Amino acid sequence: MGSGGLIVMDEDTCMVDISRFFLEFVQDESCGKCTPCRVGTRRMLEILDRICEGRGQEGDIERLIDLGSTIKDTALCGLGQTAPNPVLSAIRHFREEFVEHIRDHKCRAGVCPELVRAPCQNACPAGVDVPGFVSLIGEKRFDEALALHRERNPLAAICSRVCFHPCESKCRRSTLDDPLSIRSLKRYMVEQEKAFNLPAMIKDGANVRRKVAVVGAGPAGLSCAYFLARLGYRPTIFEAASEPGGMLVQAIPAYRLPRDILRREIGMIEKLGVQIRTNKMLGRDFTLSSMKEMGYESVFLAVGAPKGTGLGMKGDDAPGVTEAIDFLRQYNLTGKAPVGKNVVVVGGGNAAIDAARTALRLGAGSVTVAYRRTRAEMPAYREEVEEAEREGVKFQFLVAPVELAQEKGKLAAVQMRRMGLGDFDRSGRRKPVADPQSDFMMPADQLIAAVGQALQPNEIFNGVTLKLNDREFIAVNPVNGQASEEWVFAGGDAVSGPSSVIEAIAAGEKAAVGMHAFLSGKGEIPWRTPRMVDTFFDPDADPVMGARPGLKLIPVSRRKGFAEVETTWSAAVAMAETKRCLRCDYRE
Repeated sequence: MGSGGLIVMDEDTCMVDISRFFLEFVQDESCGKCTPCRVGTRRMLEILDRICEGRGQEGDIERLIDLGSTIKDTALCGLGQTAPNPVLSAIRHFREEFVEHIRDHKCRAGVCPELVRAPCQNACPAGVDVPGFVSLIGEKRFDEALALHRERNPLAAICSRVCFHPCESKCRRSTLDDPLSIRSLKRYMVEQEKAFNLPAMIKDGANVRRKVAVVGAGPAGLSCAYFLARLGYRPTIFEAASEPGGMLVQAIPAYRLPRDILRREIGMIEKLGVQIRTNKMLGRDFTLSSMKEMGYESVFLAVGAPKGTGLGMKGDDAPGVTEAIDFLRQYNLTGKAPVGKNVVVVGGGNAAIDAARTALRLGAGSVTVAYRRTRAEMPAYREEVEEAEREGVKFQFLVAPVELAQEKGKLAAVQMRRMGLGDFDRSGRRKPVADPQSDFMMPADQLIAAVGQALQPNEIFNGVTLKLNDREFIAVNPVNGQASEEWVFAGGDAVSGPSSVIEAIAAGEKAAVGMHAFLSGKGEIPWRTPRMVDTFFDPDADPVMGARPGLKLIPVSRRKGFAEVETTWSAAVAMAETKRCLRCDYRE
């Protein structure tokens, strides 16, 4: 229970299932004397049962609202008059979960059995068949495992290094000991590939002749082009930077993602017939209007959220103050970036950690990450935070900058204010509350702000008006990524705000399918048809016991430059880890 007696929901709570539970309780407790309570609530329960079983229908949400409102107004007892309230409240505050159950047959919490083939696959934004490729690895059928992975995610080698592995957070193995180390198994799998095995592609002369474009060669754009190519199109990607990759190359340091790995995977996508044109910026070298004039029938915008959000305080334009994405982009694209002796990084996300670890490698004397919440609430990946600490990055929690002090026109210190935690905010985290009597000075000759990113709509739309959502990112149809201009689709950070690589990949696939339906009217997508992988599994065998192996990392003493920190497991470790999989996808 939260403050005020409200139930605090988490990511493991399905609001549709909770609504169904409340109505089951009503059925047990109702006296059954009045029709609205006896019949109406039973009818609502039948609809909710159907939705949880993946048999929901268009209009079910409206039916629940109409029934609930009628029961509230006509029931004769207090139980009947209040029975629909939990359902109506759940729809009002969590409508998208109901929509996902009906439209996508997906339970984001992974608790509705008929909608969840395996919790790990359900948790993967791209829907990768995790049990399938893990079992194929266990049988040393590496090419088949990688081909299965690329059915839903082309950037296997990239994700084996930078994915935040939401699949592992839902792994049922954690009920026995520790979740399966899926990302590390993926890493082992991609290391076994000797030559590209290109995926199956649809041959369609009509699609080849259609002009389609992707703006942005980040993970969303690369993914969209990959799936368009598989559907028979020959898309062109326009990339503003001098090399493709987007945030993969501009923001993620080479010690996490080696550039040869990135280039190799991009090369695979080019082999499918995708053309990438670099140094072509939307709003500078071409516009959406000019693309229409050039004959492009559909465009996918994957322009990211390239503008860093400043601190918004006096002096944040002084020498020595920079933004994390700009700092990372400058080094990653040019090989040079100025770094101070005392560096303070403000923020708690992955950009903050990447900037801090990069600054250390570039010779900073000390690097301190200042975050306004606690360590437990940092959105950065736990492994990255731990490794930053091992490398020498310092952390100050529950502090926030309030003013920048300068000497001779340069940054000299940051005035920090200590914070406490108040009530929960919309993000589900407790809101920081400042203590104005607790200010202190933190020496700094460089401050790197990693507090958010934004879209630059005026610069990129230039004559074509696209609707924005309430966060000032591009508003799209959640089903297919279609923007307010029907020939324009969008996805990735430009729609969601700063997000993960795997979520961008999923957005690219969704938009490719949407563009295909828009251009051809066809909705059948071969890779979306579920199939059981033909591997050995004994459902009667007891689970194989064994501890989850740790990451294989190079020693801290060798992390002076940008050599990759994580390395690959041995074959013995990888094979043993595959045996820990419980094969939750198996059904007799």
